[in-house]
Amino acid sequence: MSRFKESMGIVSLMLLIVSIAIAITIWFIPLYQLAIYNYDLPERLGLTYDQLMNNYYVLLRYLHFPWVTELNFPDFISSEDGLFHFYEVKRLFYVNYGVLFISGIGTYFYVRFLRKTKRYWVLIKPFFIASLVPPVLLMFLAVAFDQMFVLFHQLFFDNDAWLFNPATDPIINALPEAFFMYCFILFFVLIEGSFIIGYQMSKRKAFKD
Repeated sequence: MSRFKESMGIVSLMLLIVSIAIAITIWFIPLYQLAIYNYDLPERLGLTYDQLMNNYYVLLRYLHFPWVTELNFPDFISSEDGLFHFYEVKRLFYVNYGVLFISGIGTYFYVRFLRKTKRYWVLIKPFFIASLVPPVLLMFLAVAFDQMFVLFHQLFFDNDAWLFNPATDPIINALPEAFFMYCFILFFVLIEGSFIIGYQMSKRKAFKD
């Protein structure tokens, strides 16, 4: 295999890990349940736990299912800017699933090649280097989450529709900033765990072969 194809195989593997971690994070409903309890959202918003979860499920269905084309919260009004932002998030989710699918195919053929040629050793260094990144980002998250949160939106959105006004988009009150922090933490933990496991497995297989 040429060096370019080798590099593309490693990139596919890393992208697969990242996209799977994103998918797990956005579907991991206990994160929102944790935010509800930690920030006493029912009392603060005057809604029941079931009402909050129902609105959250409405949002999840809209963000994930192509046949759900309109977002109508049962207990919250929405502005045009707010709805447009959720539409942009929906598109990003689809991009992630597209990356997951394509990188999954690339990774399948690459891993099959590694199995046939017993070249697992080529993954040791990439996994080691990749494992150094999440701890740095987690430290930055711990000391400067606000800046990281703003930077994230500036990188992925070319407008300020994400700056929700609670008066016109009260759903933002049901999605506290801490909830998104929980999401970032889970994401970084998932990819770090995957990188460490990948590093250990590639070392074990390399030495075994």
